[in-house]
Amino acid sequence: MTASGDAARDKRLAEIGTAVFAAAPATVAGLLPWVVTRWKVKQPVPGGLAAQCAGVLLIGVGTAVITNSFARFALEGLGTPAPFAPPKNLVVSGFYRFVRNPIYVGVGAAITGQGLLLGQPKLFGLAALGAVPVVAFVKLYEEPTLARKFGAEYEDYRANVPRWLPRLTPWQQEGQGRT
Repeated sequence: MTASGDAARDKRLAEIGTAVFAAAPATVAGLLPWVVTRWKVKQPVPGGLAAQCAGVLLIGVGTAVITNSFARFALEGLGTPAPFAPPKNLVVSGFYRFVRNPIYVGVGAAITGQGLLLGQPKLFGLAALGAVPVVAFVKLYEEPTLARKFGAEYEDYRANVPRWLPRLTPWQQEGQGRT
């Protein structure tokens, strides 16, 4: 097979793998909140219409961030966010210019948004409880693995982009245009 054929195959496999792995955040951000609440709206909703509007906004933003970030793994990283099929390239564009873990942040936003929309505070507890293994995984496995695999490139990225709270302005690698 030619180099361009190998690249096309790698890209296709990355797209398929990323699409399959997308079931994980869909389960955490969609199925688990449904199991906990059956998506029933608590009446009256604490915070009223303002809380519900904020909830819709968080759900929409969280979903957009998750979707865009997954696509970047397939298209740029030539891999998936899953540890068993990691990207070949470090993904540092899109929402990754603002925060190192946009998928996790997006999932938290979507769950929190559902809590606001439905008036179900137990979803805030679900988001907080879910953050514990995520933080441990990121600190104990993901970051050391990325540092070993991508070396100085990852260390530069890590020094400039926060782990959880997004930057206000996008980080840009030296010598790279905006993407």
